Amino acid sequence: MKKFRFFRSLPQDKNFSILLGNIQNIPKDPEDRIAYGRSKMDNLHPKLNCMWMGPFDPVIVVYHPDTIKSILKSSAPKSRGFARIYEMLLPWIGEGLIVSNGAVWQRSRRLLTPAFHFDILKPYIEIDNKAADKLLKKLEPFAKSGESLDIYPMLTLCTLEVILKCALSYDVDIQAKSHDPYAQSTRQLTEIFTRRTRTPWYWPTFIFKRTEVGKNFFQCCDFVHSMADEIIQKRKSELEKEEYKSKKRLLDFIDILLMARDEDGKAMTTQEIRSEVDTFMFAGHDTTSSGTMWFLYCLAKNPEYQFKIQEEVDAVLEGRDSDHIQWSDLSELPILALCLKEAMRLYPPVPFIQRELTEETIIDGHMIPKGTLVTVSIVHLHVNPTVWEDRDEFRPERFTWEEMKGRDSFSYVPFSAGPRNCIGQHFAVHEIKVLTSRILRKFTLELAPNRPPPVRFAQATLQSQNGMWLKFKLRTEFQN
Repeated sequence: MKKFRFFRSLPQDKNFSILLGNIQNIPKDPEDRIAYGRSKMDNLHPKLNCMWMGPFDPVIVVYHPDTIKSILKSSAPKSRGFARIYEMLLPWIGEGLIVSNGAVWQRSRRLLTPAFHFDILKPYIEIDNKAADKLLKKLEPFAKSGESLDIYPMLTLCTLEVILKCALSYDVDIQAKSHDPYAQSTRQLTEIFTRRTRTPWYWPTFIFKRTEVGKNFFQCCDFVHSMADEIIQKRKSELEKEEYKSKKRLLDFIDILLMARDEDGKAMTTQEIRSEVDTFMFAGHDTTSSGTMWFLYCLAKNPEYQFKIQEEVDAVLEGRDSDHIQWSDLSELPILALCLKEAMRLYPPVPFIQRELTEETIIDGHMIPKGTLVTVSIVHLHVNPTVWEDRDEFRPERFTWEEMKGRDSFSYVPFSAGPRNCIGQHFAVHEIKVLTSRILRKFTLELAPNRPPPVRFAQATLQSQNGMWLKFKLRTEFQN
């Protein structure tokens, strides 16, 4: 009862049900749900509030640099257990880096870090470009006909093709052959996981497993696991052959994981490698396609910045036979970089993350008990009016060094921060920059006429419930 009184003393929605807590106050409309959280930040407390997911299940929601620091600076574990998002991922990605905790996470993080070194990432730029070539070819008929389209499905296939090639050297034209069984299973797993997170009666595993949707999910899990195991075993055998080692070829993530050794000289097991590969599949394409989609939307809404980026890209590619973006070009696109940061401020690819406190933690002067679930609401942090002026305005200049030098580093965390930040953030940002610059090199973007604005849907990634409808126009030099 003392603990209950403590949590009830924190800033929270006054409309409290002894049976449901505050959960009945959360709107059904996804855009209204984001607005509901924003109203609590604006009108209740600028740094935190307490949400009750039932009469005895308080969750602390934080959305200010002062209150998220103590959470993100620690190695506090991802929340696991009933109705927790990370628990629902376990059957698919196992103890991969996203959901693992403690010593398992620490070992995996050390072994995986070399896979995201710049020297490894550089050659992947050409994979990004080749995937972009196919995407542009698919967009061209729409540009010529003047027909608008929902860009998200195309972006998803494009980013999935990239991660399959970078992680597994899985050389299949996913964008053309969208019915490829491995790619199709990965997409189904993502879609079903997303559906489960927003369907409360699917939360209990023993019920979910008995539904048709759940059976399909676990069948897809079995298939991608068997495929990954087969690829890993084949690669392991190849790496033992001298002629394979001597070949000059692109290292993929499996190569690096198979060669990784911990401080005791112990290699990762096939199951550990498979969990990380499955994690790459989930995190490596869905967040990137979401980030690219919202970036294109921001540029379509703000054509003055779109034109500035086009001029920047044109200058970089001037006199070249190919429009492929090179690694060295990325540092020559500062306006693109500023605009991408601003797009991810307004539309963070991952809208929230969750942690479970392993010890008593002071948050905004309150001693929060061990075991409490804390939600870091990135989607609200990035528009907190006490942190960001003109918070809803697309103003990339706010990310110049002069404007950012006085700002708390925890005011902007699109890829989280601290020891558990996203290990693949540079991989994702480079891919988004290549795809966007290649699109703007050839097309000018407009919002689709006679289409309502996108409805934000905050789930594992920030989606649009009604698609992302855009219109593409061929630039003058590409119209012949």
